[in-house]
Amino acid sequence: MTLDYIQEINEYGDDLVRLFDFDKSEAILFRDAIQESILLKNEELDLASLSFVQLNNYNLILVIGEEDDGIFSNRENNFICSLTLASYEKMLTLLEPFCTKETKGYQYLYDLDSPTDFLFSPAGTNSFED
Repeated sequence: MTLDYIQEINEYGDDLVRLFDFDKSEAILFRDAIQESILLKNEELDLASLSFVQLNNYNLILVIGEEDDGIFSNRENNFICSLTLASYEKMLTLLEPFCTKETKGYQYLYDLDSPTDFLFSPAGTNSFED
């Protein structure tokens, strides 16, 4: 599983943080890490601490917020994803299809009016093409 960041993916100047290049087993590990750290322990989840995640000069830390703020940068190359517990529970539901079978599908892990989207895609794209 690889984490990276792409600037200005469209004419609106939106950015994209994506997790890609993974299989069903890594999707399960990611889902379980969110379940354990965030939902059970109420702790942040630093993706740099996950042995199966390769960072491409960027890091992402998932934190529990009082509101759904989405992803923002707290300094160069380090991102924070701040969502409510309810939104992380929804994220687990969105991850489930990747945990039950190998797929070429993709999923945005939240739907917020935010300048940075969060894409979960085995192929790294937001399409079903190879």
